[in-house]
Amino acid sequence: MMIPGMTEGHRDMKKSTMFDLLVLVIRRDLVLAMRRRADVLTTLIFFVMVVSLFPLGVGPEMDMLRKMAAGVLWVAALLSSMLSLGRLFSADYLDGTLEQMMLAPQSLSMLVLGKMAAHWMVSGLPLVMLAPVLGLQFDMPVREIGVLIAGLLLGTPILSMVGAIGAALTLGLRGGGVLLSLLVLPLCIPVLIFGAGAVEAVSSGLPIASHLSLLGALLVLSLVFTPWVTAQALRISME
Repeated sequence: MMIPGMTEGHRDMKKSTMFDLLVLVIRRDLVLAMRRRADVLTTLIFFVMVVSLFPLGVGPEMDMLRKMAAGVLWVAALLSSMLSLGRLFSADYLDGTLEQMMLAPQSLSMLVLGKMAAHWMVSGLPLVMLAPVLGLQFDMPVREIGVLIAGLLLGTPILSMVGAIGAALTLGLRGGGVLLSLLVLPLCIPVLIFGAGAVEAVSSGLPIASHLSLLGALLVLSLVFTPWVTAQALRISME
């Protein structure tokens, strides 16, 4: 249905403007992240250390390591993603950029979505790329590693988007890191269950479509609702 007075060209221009805004925010946050490479490396080193400590603590029994591999990698990915959530809005909050974003005529939800995407590219995507290498420590078969990568590609964006809600609610609070963990961890439990369950299913010879489909459904729901919820949480925190 076409809105009166709005031509097809006007609608295309609006869509193009929203897309350009999204790309601009992503590019800006990626440039800023590259200037703070130590923060990015801290997340990756933490992920590698957490995953690598489990084989040392459990022992060299390969059967046990294979059974726990998916759960360990998913929990480490969640903790690593949360490690960088506190910086998602804090820098913009301290220098006043976030306030200017809220006063801008552009959609705050679209600005937030761009920051979520940039956070995933910096914190989530590198974890997905490292996961196959770390999975070899647990003697994971190639097929299970493939399912793990597919699950992480669907699940890590959800972790970033859900975590953004907690980061917005705890913005500017003293001791907000602890509160952020309490808010985000329960919401991420379904992602861990379906992600690790997909790997367990393929190792048992069961179909994996249901687990990956549920992860995909959660991803779509997160894309639809979390930018708006995060934008409202930012407005509440800035009052």
